[in-house]
Amino acid sequence: MKMTFRWYGEGNDKITLDQIKQIPGVEGVVWSLHDMPAGSLWSPERVAEVEKQAQEYGFHIDVVESVNVHEDIKLGLDTRDQYIENYKQTLRVLAKFGVKVVCYNFMPVFDWTRTNLYKKMPDGSNALFFEKSKINEIDPIELIETISKNTDVTMPGWEPERLANLKQTFKQYEGFTAEDLWKNLQYFLEQIIPVAEECNIKMAIHPDDPAFPIFGLPRIIINKENIGRFLKLVDRPHNGLTVCTGSLGSIDNDIPAIIESYHDRIHFMHIRNVKRFENGDFIESSHRACDGSVDIVEVVKTLHKYDYQGYVRPDHGRHIWGEEKWARPGYGLYDRALGIMYINGLWDTLNHKS
Repeated sequence: MKMTFRWYGEGNDKITLDQIKQIPGVEGVVWSLHDMPAGSLWSPERVAEVEKQAQEYGFHIDVVESVNVHEDIKLGLDTRDQYIENYKQTLRVLAKFGVKVVCYNFMPVFDWTRTNLYKKMPDGSNALFFEKSKINEIDPIELIETISKNTDVTMPGWEPERLANLKQTFKQYEGFTAEDLWKNLQYFLEQIIPVAEECNIKMAIHPDDPAFPIFGLPRIIINKENIGRFLKLVDRPHNGLTVCTGSLGSIDNDIPAIIESYHDRIHFMHIRNVKRFENGDFIESSHRACDGSVDIVEVVKTLHKYDYQGYVRPDHGRHIWGEEKWARPGYGLYDRALGIMYINGLWDTLNHKS
């Protein structure tokens, strides 16, 4: 298990590499060029900048999260081939810098979705919160305005250039089905995976967050059955998974069973916990198994059972000790550092027993 920490880059992350360096066990930063619009070609010069910054602190840049997929590819428009070609060339650029894994998603329009970025919890902390009834009632444009005015930092999946033409994008998705999305995903994979093999970069799709349709848009990477279908679209080792326990945990998935079934195709793990409620709401919790609905202990035990050698990072944490005043929503320093120590503690205990 290789522990990493997501870092949004100089000038775009109030958490510094010096602070990350002080978290025991972190070997690398998970990064991206967050100012690059989906579908654009990444330059070697920009990647070299990130590599230099990370190497100054002894970190590798093995994992990119994400090289975003342009909406035209998801929609299957005639323009998709040029964006796919840019994606291929970006993979070739990344390979020159030793990148091993690219995390991406195939969610229409929205990336992760929440209705409250700073929901107060009984212990005084606050966290990302999803209120299902509000999603059913709210206009998506209203949600975007609410999210945008609550943060002054870039939010992956909520980039202004992606959302500027939201009304037009929703119109393009009228009548669009899950089967349409499956077909377009297969087309993308058939083009990309041979290049990934050439570059020895493992592609790791991220589950949909939340793992059910919203605003009438299909979601397909949501459960064990669908993950199995995905892996068979292009059944090669470089076509693999990011298993996000929080995204899959937004509904009642048996995540250890998913790991059991597909452990040899998991290239990246996002380990976090969420507390689900009977009405469909959920909130990010601490990483402790007893604090949420995901049995993080069993997740780590199952990974250990198969001697997981891939990359791991703690995912969304609560905002604690007042960091909501400055932290990116879901991506503070303190609770993610605590999450690393919890995950590493479980792993060390299992190593000690064996």
